[in-house]
Amino acid sequence: MDQDPKSTATAAIEHRSFARIGFLGNPSDVYFGRTISFTIGNFWASVKLEPSEHVIIKPHPFNDLVQFNSLDHLLNRLENEGYYGGVRLLMAICKVFRNHCKDNGIQLHQRNFTLSYDTNIPRQTGLSGSSAIVSAALSCLLDFYNVRHLIKLQVRPNLVLNAEKELGIVAGLQDRVAQVYGGLVHMDFSKEHMDKLGHGIYTPMDITLLPPLHLIYAENPSDSGKVHSRVRQRWLDGDELIITSMEEVGKLAEEGRTALLEKDHSKLVQLMNRNFDLRRKMFGDECLGAMNIEMVEVARRVGAASKFTGSGGAVVVFCPEGPSQVKSLEEECKKLGFILEPVKIAPSCLNDSDIQSLG
Repeated sequence: MDQDPKSTATAAIEHRSFARIGFLGNPSDVYFGRTISFTIGNFWASVKLEPSEHVIIKPHPFNDLVQFNSLDHLLNRLENEGYYGGVRLLMAICKVFRNHCKDNGIQLHQRNFTLSYDTNIPRQTGLSGSSAIVSAALSCLLDFYNVRHLIKLQVRPNLVLNAEKELGIVAGLQDRVAQVYGGLVHMDFSKEHMDKLGHGIYTPMDITLLPPLHLIYAENPSDSGKVHSRVRQRWLDGDELIITSMEEVGKLAEEGRTALLEKDHSKLVQLMNRNFDLRRKMFGDECLGAMNIEMVEVARRVGAASKFTGSGGAVVVFCPEGPSQVKSLEEECKKLGFILEPVKIAPSCLNDSDIQSLG
């Protein structure tokens, strides 16, 4: 999100929230594990708040389409894009924000606003497009009501997640932490911390520790919103395979933090590949989807490390052999119709008020 937004009563406020990549440890954030994630400058959502007489949530001209050329146009749209746009996300964060302030004795002024949004994050790529809209909107609300210093940074990802839960979106805190903090973040969601604090322990890391990475994604990806469900129930039921595998996934983030600090790139290759292998063992090929698996395997066939960025739809790749290996991967992706592009790391988005709220 932008670092220096205008926050006067009459000026428009605009924030960006960037797509994120779950680098190591996902999806253990939902299972008291640990993860490392980072935001990328390749894609983002932006939200604008403008003072107005009434509270207005503006539909997006494409993502919230309500006018169609024909019944077939409507049908095709629903089959390809689904029923969901961003209006519901903006409404949900407004509700969660208002209730949080009310429950915590935070007084809000009575002026009203209009919210609008835009996004270029590809749909259903596991790059956290929905939470990007919500986190950008939350930042606008914090500035409009001048309460950024009153709502702790560590709590804000919970507000983003709660807004999405309002809509039945199945997810964990990892993505929201990455987008609220920005940059590269190590996250510890141990049960002890979650029970005592209501959130994890989040530690920003230097983005220059990351090696050059690439992103593979497809034009017609999977639905990342339905992937966790069966595995979570098995975990709740005490399934030993799921419990032990998820614990190992969480440990990969700890090993990954050490590997990053020591610039042990060969270790990163092993950890990234192991992360996906464990996910595949737990979720199964049918759940992950043939196209998603192929995106991982095309990278492995040229000797690169690869894993999901989230729950499917896009893959993060590390080519330890450098440009020649990237070139080989590019050629293979082109044959399969996949898009390959370099990852641009988005730095931390925290400002002085955010740092102050940590106290």
